Amino acid sequence: MKRASSASAHVGIRPSNCRREFLKHSAVLAAGMATGLSVARAAHASGSEMLKLGLIGCGGRGSGAVMDAFEADPGTVLVAMTDLFEDRLQGARQRLAQAKPDRVQVDDDHCFVGFDGYQKVIDSGVDVVLIACASKFHPKYMAAAVAAGKHIFIEKPHAVELPDLHKVTEACEEAKRKGLSIVSGLCWRYHAGVRETMKRVHDGAIGEIVAIQETYMRSPYRLIEFEPGLTEIQYQYRNWYHFAWLSGDDISQSLIHSMDKGSWAMHDQPPVWAYGSGGRAASFGRVYGDVYDHFSIVFEYPNGVRMYAIGRAQNNCYNEVSDIFFGTKGRCDLLKHRIEGEVNWRYEGPKSNMYVAEHQALFRAIRSGNPINNGHYMVTSTRLALLGLLCAYSGRQITWEEALKSQFRLGPEECDFNTEPPVKPDENGIYPVPIPGVTKIG
Repeated sequence: MKRASSASAHVGIRPSNCRREFLKHSAVLAAGMATGLSVARAAHASGSEMLKLGLIGCGGRGSGAVMDAFEADPGTVLVAMTDLFEDRLQGARQRLAQAKPDRVQVDDDHCFVGFDGYQKVIDSGVDVVLIACASKFHPKYMAAAVAAGKHIFIEKPHAVELPDLHKVTEACEEAKRKGLSIVSGLCWRYHAGVRETMKRVHDGAIGEIVAIQETYMRSPYRLIEFEPGLTEIQYQYRNWYHFAWLSGDDISQSLIHSMDKGSWAMHDQPPVWAYGSGGRAASFGRVYGDVYDHFSIVFEYPNGVRMYAIGRAQNNCYNEVSDIFFGTKGRCDLLKHRIEGEVNWRYEGPKSNMYVAEHQALFRAIRSGNPINNGHYMVTSTRLALLGLLCAYSGRQITWEEALKSQFRLGPEECDFNTEPPVKPDENGIYPVPIPGVTKIG
């Protein structure tokens, strides 16, 4: 299930799988308080203060994150916003103010447009930064927010290139040292039914896992037509989801959710290697940019378990989003919250809004002074997606260790409205796509 994402250039759980992780973070907190390391740790500890939110990325996903935050905690207000485009920012500001007039307190002086807007939001006196913009910018903006001592909600993927993922790891570690909370937009880790089902899988309800099938097949996501008056680079920022250098391709935007659940089932240990295929078979035209419309990736883990990840974004085709775990004693259909085999069980508990739940976890952590940090799995799952991307683009089998060292980039490290577009359309409006067996990844 994919959340609404923005068409703008700046759009865009806490898992119960591991009580050990909670205890680990609690131990870190206790040690930090003993040495008086962090002012942020004690901020809002009483649970009564109003938390000020700053939004980076004013598209559908960013606006949705604000509404989720409002529902999650009545003591939150939005006070600052930024986007690359004025119309996107003002449109989101108006919609949010109409929906929650008492919670949207963004004056004109706190509406920032442009590539430096993220820093202006961070510096505007906010307590929490919601990062839901074009994914390329996630590592840079996250690092800046941590440096400024802000708590963070950040959408997935957490990088679109492997070299930048190291910056995310460093920021997460720095957040731990500062007692800051970081919650990832890998939302299924906050779904009550999924959490309870996964707990039973980890407790051995299906025996030892022998294979995992992850599927995310749907129609193409929101398509933005080219408008007269836009430069090519402006168009790519507006239609960022369909340009790999800004989005990390569809594997990083959609299939990552499924691979994240497979990784969770495997206790978030890394695979040994991967290979796969992908390409453009059915989606042609300028609106589709240069992303693939199908991916199929095989990951092998140290114990021989294989995860098969299948993604497709094509019209008029069979659609399915599912997570199936096969074990020595049965099988689990994770999204149906069902286990069959030696143990037959189905979740009958309360329904869950995972989008609100992830924000509840964030604000609960901030107010209690017990930081939450999703760093390990958000980095691991993003690296899974980017490893799969490199395998599909190149046609090669690639090891996890190779991925750790990869310096391959999809586009420039720094960019603005004067940047030369990394890809350009031909006379028919078609962008070139990577060709397996031909494309070099270093």
